[in-house]
Amino acid sequence: MANDIKKHVQAIIKAHEDAVTEFKTDAADTIRGIVEVITKCLQHGGCIFTCGNGGSAADAQHIAAELVGRFEQDRRGLAAVALTTDSSILTSVSNDYGYNHLFYKQVEALVKKGDLLWAISTSGSSENIISASKLAKEKGATLLAFTGKKNSPLEAMADVCLCTGNDSTARSQEIHQLAYHIICYLVEQNFC
Repeated sequence: MANDIKKHVQAIIKAHEDAVTEFKTDAADTIRGIVEVITKCLQHGGCIFTCGNGGSAADAQHIAAELVGRFEQDRRGLAAVALTTDSSILTSVSNDYGYNHLFYKQVEALVKKGDLLWAISTSGSSENIISASKLAKEKGATLLAFTGKKNSPLEAMADVCLCTGNDSTARSQEIHQLAYHIICYLVEQNFC
């Protein structure tokens, strides 16, 4: 039993290392573009709206917290809202309209031209993320996507996309977290 656990642990760590190695190849150019669109949005009075399901919902909240509070340095709060946090909105919209309208209704009510929707979907095909993303773009917001699987509908519609190219949800989420920590650090430098 102990040997089986050790093998599993080593295999998972190796898969993580491989994902990080692959991410390093294109990371700088992709992250530069992401930092530019976020910084531009914030400098022009826009707001960053984040959304995702499950673990990606937790990531959406984490990102908003890093921007509003601070990442590593004291500075003014940056406008960011996680669309995953208001339990009354989440439950009433899901109950009255269906789960696929969960983020759509919030984008309809809150997002304006010049804002940015940061949509996270490891599959890149979550219906509630896709519908909210389409509406955000129609309203003149920038669409930043974090995906896992290549050539997804979300990647295709995004203005800028970080795609891990990994079919594993866990590995994709690990790369997403590394990426958004780097992004939050770099964005913060532009406001210190």
